[in-house]
Formats: sequence, structure tokens, C-alpha cells
Amino acid sequence: MIQNHDISISRSCRCVGLSRTAFYQQPIDWMQRDKPVIDALNQLTEEFPRSGFWKYRDILALRGYPWNHKKIYRVYCELGLNQARRTKKRLPERDPIPLFVPQAPNQVWSADFMSDALYRGSRIRLFNVIDDFNRESLMIEVDTSLRAARLVRVFERLKETSGLPDVLRVDNGPEFLSGVFVEWCQANGIFIDYIEPGKPNQNAFIERFNRSLRNEVLDLYLFRSLAQVRQLTSEWQRQYNEQRPHDSLGGLPPTVYANQDRKNSSFELST
Repeated sequence: MIQNHDISISRSCRCVGLSRTAFYQQPIDWMQRDKPVIDALNQLTEEFPRSGFWKYRDILALRGYPWNHKKIYRVYCELGLNQARRTKKRLPERDPIPLFVPQAPNQVWSADFMSDALYRGSRIRLFNVIDDFNRESLMIEVDTSLRAARLVRVFERLKETSGLPDVLRVDNGPEFLSGVFVEWCQANGIFIDYIEPGKPNQNAFIERFNRSLRNEVLDLYLFRSLAQVRQLTSEWQRQYNEQRPHDSLGGLPPTVYANQDRKNSSFELST
């Protein structure tokens, strides 16, 4: 307006609603203006990389810096240091079926995940499935990543070899809550029995199995490859099912107990 219409500065400022003080004030780069605050925050992020704003504010106050929390927070946000807060995932109220020993195979299965690492540091996951009736290990799936679609493929294999359970007892892990897995279970007539969060004792059979697998395999070896993990767990699974006695099964291995129960059932039917 001043240049094109030859209007005075005061009149131009009134037209656009700008004070003459602001007009005459030279713009200052905020990074130059707040350089002491920036330097102090950058130093704190190096010393305490996982701390948040209020922790930084308290440390700066202890070190004698005069800035109030509003100024520190403004610079903190402009530097992009504010971390997204992880919201707690709300789960529906669970009413789990009380833990009991099924009277026949394929009535109730339990499933759970385990984690370990290879010698070079790569993380691995194990997906375990057992039949609660005779504690038989039905599957130990090993890989670096086991998503919901992979679980579906695992149960498709079990469907061909062992059938499917009426009830599958699991925790509230994201793989078990996935729509892909839930829809597949519904389509195949499997009721998913979710335990209450933070109460692994409600899935005690698989937790006991996990402890045995941890003590007798995972804690004994330094694994160099996935192939080695699969080989050792497969050998242990066969021994666990066919040779290892279980106190809860009257000192019998799972497969022997199942065969004996099958013979007794057949005898009762014939008589």
C-alpha cells in the first residue's frame, strides 16, 4: 500500500490493523532468539533420550535455568521432541471359562507365544499349541515374525492332521485379536476363550508347557539359525509327546495316555 498507492505508514497500518511498533520491528529467527533453550534441550536429549517434557523441565530447573515451562514447552514442540503418547488399548470385559481338564481330545486347546534370540542377536518367536486333554504338543511354529495370517495357516495344517478344537484358550495378544484370525475361527466353529489381561494362570496348561520348553531347550543352546531352532524343538516335541512322563497323566506320556484312554473308551462302548 505504501509503495503502490503512496499512503503513509500510519494510515496503511490502520487499514490492515497492524500496529506501527510491529511494522518497525525487525523479524527475528526463533532459532536465534531461543538458541540457549535449544542448546539446553539438545543436551538433555543426548543425556536422557527417552525422557519427556516434564522430566526435562525439572532437570533444567535443578540446573538453574530461568525459563518457565511455557517457553520450554514451545521450543520443545517446535524442535519436534514431543513424543506420541501410547494410549492404553481398551479390551472388552473377559468372562473366561474356568480352567478344567477336558474329557476328550479336541475339546479345548491352548495357544501362546514365546520369544528368544539367535546367537547374532536376531529375535525369534515360537507359537505353541497344545491339547489340554492330554497336554500333547500339537505345534511349535518358529520364525522371526508370526502374524495373524500365519496363525491361520498353522491351524489349517492342524485341521488336516489333528482336527480342530471346540474351544481355543488364548491371551489378549494382537495376533489373537486380529480380524483375520477371529473371522477364520468363527468360520470354522471355534470359540475363542480369552483369558483376563494380566492373569496367565487362567491359561496354566500352556504356561506349564512353555516353562518346560524354556528350561529344556531354549535356555540350553545358543542358536545359530532358524533351522537349528526348528530341528531341536521338533526333536524335543517328539520326545515330549512320546517319551516324557507327566505326573498329571499318571506318569504316562501324552500320546500313550491318549491311546490308553481311546482303548478304555472303546472297551466301555463294547460292554
